[in-house]
Amino acid sequence: MSSDGLRSSSSIQPSPDSRVRSAADRQTGDNSELMRSARFRKEREADWQRLETLVLRAERNGLQRMSFAETRDLASLYRQATTSLAIAREISLDKALLGYLEALTARAYLCVYAPQQRLGGLFQRFMTEGAPQAMRRSWLYILLGFLFLGLGALAGYLLYFENTDWYFVFMPAELADGRGPDATTGDLRSVIYGHETGTTGLGAFATYLFSHNTRIAIFVFGLGVFACAPAIVLTFYNGLILGAFFALHADRGLGLDLAGWLSVHGVTELSAICIACGGGLKLGAAVLFPGDRSRVAALRHAGHDAVKLALVAALMLVVAALLEGFARQLVQDLSSRIVIGWGIGAIWLAWFTLGGRRRN
Repeated sequence: MSSDGLRSSSSIQPSPDSRVRSAADRQTGDNSELMRSARFRKEREADWQRLETLVLRAERNGLQRMSFAETRDLASLYRQATTSLAIAREISLDKALLGYLEALTARAYLCVYAPQQRLGGLFQRFMTEGAPQAMRRSWLYILLGFLFLGLGALAGYLLYFENTDWYFVFMPAELADGRGPDATTGDLRSVIYGHETGTTGLGAFATYLFSHNTRIAIFVFGLGVFACAPAIVLTFYNGLILGAFFALHADRGLGLDLAGWLSVHGVTELSAICIACGGGLKLGAAVLFPGDRSRVAALRHAGHDAVKLALVAALMLVVAALLEGFARQLVQDLSSRIVIGWGIGAIWLAWFTLGGRRRN
């Protein structure tokens, strides 16, 4: 081989001395990085430990039980830790230090900025402010829910008197047997003022009506987002059942008696249906008429109040179940039934109209 080839070959292959120097340089760089991380940590470690202590105390006891000085230090040290994290990322310190700072700042963030109310406080705020304010903001949609239910009841009532066969069209088959146009007036009266608690008579109807109305409430809220139509149809259909059933008793001169029987739990239960319908309509209106917002943004904005309406409806259905299970059976006097049902309705109305108003 020529001398030029030998020189060329030797220039390609690094010498043992250069390889040793390269390894030494890498070792020096690693040592320098470790020293820099150690120095960075040593200068700030006391503040991090203090922050970690305050975070543990806040997580265990809550900010309410911490002193003013501790909460002030928590906020200040949190800001310092976020600055340290940004610097550590910028100068590429070791991963262990970065992981520690990321975890610490995330926990501190939750302590400083996350809501500090416990479940009881959130429930109290919902009952005193959130729910009634959402009801007032959504009054038009709730009124529409009452309107569709009322129109359905009126249609069922009038169609029954046009042709009694409509009763079997609207009324579920499992409840129509024995309580249709062929039933005697005495039989209808006996179940209104009877003490039966089994699965016959109006007890069965009340049980079915509650479970049926609960499903309706869920559906009218959940399906209202689809252009409002399902919520309107289901609420109207629920009114058809109520109207036909009331017409059957009114035809026998028992309309007022049935109204008293229904008032005990029906005022609360049917109002819950209309409120759930209002929530569904509000979601559907946000999709149909988003205004200046995008449909997603409009739906998100409407959802804040709509969800509260759904929670109010659920609460009212629970109360209606208690009234149906106890007061309906224990109270047999017509006037007392009306007073109980509409009195509780007045309490709901007072809560919705007066709750959460700020005093000037």
